[in-house]
Amino acid sequence: MFGRKPAADPEPVEETSTGSGKGRPTPSRKEAEAARKQALKVPKDPKAAKKAARERDRDARAAQRAALMAGDERALPARDRGPARSYTRDFVDSRYTIAEYFIFIALVVLVMGFIPNPAVQAFVSIGWMALVAIVAFDEAFLLIRLNGKLRKKFPDKAERKGCLWYAALRTLQLRRFRLPPPRVKRGELPV
Repeated sequence: MFGRKPAADPEPVEETSTGSGKGRPTPSRKEAEAARKQALKVPKDPKAAKKAARERDRDARAAQRAALMAGDERALPARDRGPARSYTRDFVDSRYTIAEYFIFIALVVLVMGFIPNPAVQAFVSIGWMALVAIVAFDEAFLLIRLNGKLRKKFPDKAERKGCLWYAALRTLQLRRFRLPPPRVKRGELPV
């Protein structure tokens, strides 16, 4: 081990084709880094390198967004993946909900609250409480129905974990701005 090397090299051992082994020497660190930089096409100038990195990141985000808009299951974030979440999205998207327009109505109520007339302010307060009650009732009704359907379709509790909260948040978004975009029309049954 620590002694002198033998005078003659031993005979080369033939490799068998068992599939174990990569069949080539491991590249040195210098070679591996050079190959990685060549693949990234990183310019030597730091300014140009940053610009190229930003361009690659922008292209990757654009490709991911396009896949998300197309509804590609592989491009979805972790919170949107899985058959239970997909069913929840379709269930919510197939319904008309008041909660979808809650933000717009809240803005109108806020603006009307600045009117210095006590009668208008009393009307706004009563209207606001009625709106919150109607939205809460609508949400509760939707979540109870969804929970029953999810229990039938997905009996495993771990699979439907978080779906009700996911549905509640999705109903508060305008249909046009929901991501991933709706796949079903209003009134259609979820897939």
